[in-house]
Parts: sequence; C-alpha cells; structure tokens
Amino acid sequence: MTKTIGFIGTGVMGSSIVKHLLAADYAVTVHNRTKSKTDELIQLGAKWADSPAEVTAKSEIVFTIVGYPQDVEQTYFGENGIFTTATQNHILVDMTTSTPTLAQKVYQEGKERGIEVLDAPVSGGDLGAKNGTLTIMVGGEERTYEKVRPIFNVFSAKVNLQGGAGSGQHTKMANQIMIAGTMMGMAELLAYANAADLDLEKVLDTVGGGSAQNWSLSNYGPRILKEDYTAGFFVKHFIKDLKIALDESEKMNLDLPSTRLAKQLYEDLALKGFENDGTQAIIKLWWTEGKRQ
Repeated sequence: MTKTIGFIGTGVMGSSIVKHLLAADYAVTVHNRTKSKTDELIQLGAKWADSPAEVTAKSEIVFTIVGYPQDVEQTYFGENGIFTTATQNHILVDMTTSTPTLAQKVYQEGKERGIEVLDAPVSGGDLGAKNGTLTIMVGGEERTYEKVRPIFNVFSAKVNLQGGAGSGQHTKMANQIMIAGTMMGMAELLAYANAADLDLEKVLDTVGGGSAQNWSLSNYGPRILKEDYTAGFFVKHFIKDLKIALDESEKMNLDLPSTRLAKQLYEDLALKGFENDGTQAIIKLWWTEGKRQ
C-alpha cells in the first residue's frame, strides 16, 4: 500500500481529508498558500513543504484541491509546480472542481511524461469531508483508479469512475446543476413559509419527511434557521462552478435556464458582499442579513 501522500490545498475540505489520511496511518506532506492553515495538520503529524514541487518530490501520490481553475493551472504548470518534479513513479489526483478542458490538459501532460493522472472532484461539503462521507467523481484510466481507490475509500462513502479524463469534472457539473435547483427551492420554500407566518422548524421537519426531502434542505435549512452562514461551501466557489457548467453546456448547444438564473442570483448575493458566506446565504436575497423578517 502506498504510504507517502502529498496534499496541496488545506482549506475547508482539504484539511478534513488530510486528517482522515493521517488517522489511517498515511504519511502526508502538505502545502497551502497560507501556511497557518496547515498548523493543526502539522501538529497531527503531517510534514510541511514550501511548494507544490517539493510536495511532489517527497510523495508517491499527490492530491490537489485548490480554489479555481487558474489555481490548478499554477499548481501543476507554474514555477515550482507539480510537473517540475513529477516523474513516472507519480500519480497525480486533482480534486478541485475545475473545467473538463483543464482536466484533460493535465492528463495529457502527464501521459506525455508517463505520469498517471486522475480528475476527482468531490461533493458533500464541509460535513462530508469532516465525516469522511464524500462522494468522489473520477475521470481517468481504470488502472490508475484502481490504484488510488483504497485511498479514496478512507474519506468517502461513494466513489465511481465516470469515464476518461475530464469525466469526473463533467459529473461534478451535473451535480452542481442539481444543487443549484435544490438551493433555490429551499430558499424560496423558507421565504414563502415565513411570509405565510408558518412555524419554520415544523415546516422543515414536515416537508423533509416527504417528497420534497433533499440534501440542501436537510443540511442547510437548519443552518439558516440558526442564522449560521459560515461556509461549508463558499458562495464565490459556487458561482465559479455554475459558470463552468454553463460554459460547458454552451459548448454542447444545451440551454439550462434554471442554472443560469441560479448563477445570476448568486452573483447578486456576492455583489451585496456575501461572497465569502456559505451557499445557504442565498436566503439573504429575501431576508436582510439572513434574519427572518
């Protein structure tokens, strides 16, 4: 079993994943743009590296989960990036929600160098990462997937190979399209129920037990009622994801009006200054500062 893992990106999701890897007795070397975000992981036994290149040099498998496609590009292809030290002995796994095109570019670069590459975006938010119950959507070659699957199983409840390079990212876009719909439905449900002077706790308990039940309602509805808008998943990152989904759908001559509207409403929310809130802050378009009116 591979024991030396590199992990680049220790934000909300990455830090919890690394904790699971450490608990499973993997040796993990970490890097993050803000070093202080690795302090707890270092205390738990992770080793620090000054750059993606150094992480790669010290690891057999390198995982990345950074913010935006441009961060992926820099992490892999930039000065002191992964490809400056990666060899044929490495497997590279990008878990960032990025573009299928970039996933294919990273894969192709790896293939030309004899390096195995997977794109493996995740779903499940901060709770899924903390509880080790993430869903992982993988694109790449089956032989590479089978090598990495035991590690995926450490921090996920479901993992599937979706197809070739970029397929993981396409599947994540499908996932985000669905979430856009459920988040808007949840927000409008709460706005309507509140305007009708209903007991919102009872409403969530009731409709959550019927055909309206969904992950967004179960996980974000209670946070809204507690006025908890901390980020399990940032508004700014969701806007990025919806833009990718719409850009990819346009390439396929596919119109997604509901997704387009959701992106516009989240952009409106960001313009109001809430881009660093969690996606449940969408209710603030109806309730000032997220407080029931």
